[in-house]
Amino acid sequence: MTHRLLRTLALAFVATGFVQAALAAGAPATPAAPSVNPDRAWLDSLPSAPKPELKRHGLVAKELRRWKPRGAGQGVAVDEKFFYGIGNFVVGKYDKKTGERVAEWTGLRGGTTTHFNSGYVEEGVLVLSHSDYPRLPMTSSLEFFDTGSLRPIRSRSLGFQEGSLNWAFRKDGFWWACFANYERNGTPGRDNRWTYFAKYNDDWQLLEQWVFPASVLATFHGMSASGGAWGDDGFLYVTGHDLPELYVLRLPKMGSTLELVTVIDVPFEGQAWAWDRSEGRIMYGITRKSGEVVVAQIPEIPASLGQP
Repeated sequence: MTHRLLRTLALAFVATGFVQAALAAGAPATPAAPSVNPDRAWLDSLPSAPKPELKRHGLVAKELRRWKPRGAGQGVAVDEKFFYGIGNFVVGKYDKKTGERVAEWTGLRGGTTTHFNSGYVEEGVLVLSHSDYPRLPMTSSLEFFDTGSLRPIRSRSLGFQEGSLNWAFRKDGFWWACFANYERNGTPGRDNRWTYFAKYNDDWQLLEQWVFPASVLATFHGMSASGGAWGDDGFLYVTGHDLPELYVLRLPKMGSTLELVTVIDVPFEGQAWAWDRSEGRIMYGITRKSGEVVVAQIPEIPASLGQP
């Protein structure tokens, strides 16, 4: 028997002795399975939140009529007798019954007014949300026009904000506004996930701030929320930039993300719109494809979808 073979047999004998000794002492021959943390198992068993998705319930707005104003490529505002077509630096006043233009204001191309976004009428004053889009850095302002003469009467600069002002309005003694961010022509390092809706006091001090749900942001196609306002039912109604859809939202009970309630199909795509407060659930929107102002009846939100 060779020296190498003798050495191998000796090692095997020693190893066998160790195993027998361990078994005799009651020790396991293989490592024990790791113990399960009961807290982790409990946490893992809790239900997960549903994946974000657009909630549709078959709600469709009814088109009532159309008008073709000139230059209204950004939005529209409306009061009891007139609607106001809004362009980048153009505002036209039109008779609601006939569509006839009765007044018009134009700024200067490349002047101080470069990008009117939206507007609404309050107590004889047309309030326009204005930004310097697509310039950087982003600055914004509110421009106030007398609805009778359609002439500017005052301006409020909001200066630098964390976005570009798309729409703003007053309700319950506060200002509510949406500041947009974009994947293109925006602040470097920010995309449209930085778009936010916020509540301010009369001095434009920020009180609260919310972001949009991922399912709604996806419909903006890199752009942002072009129009929005509270409804008389307490829900927040918002349009994107391109699609003929109206997103119905509400403030969350917890957290900082707006909650999507449902989606309404509308006969105008994106851009800024306005409630006609003199006629109930009537909305004036625009369509860039044909350059028209579209008037639509907006359906009620079913009670089954909950309260705002």
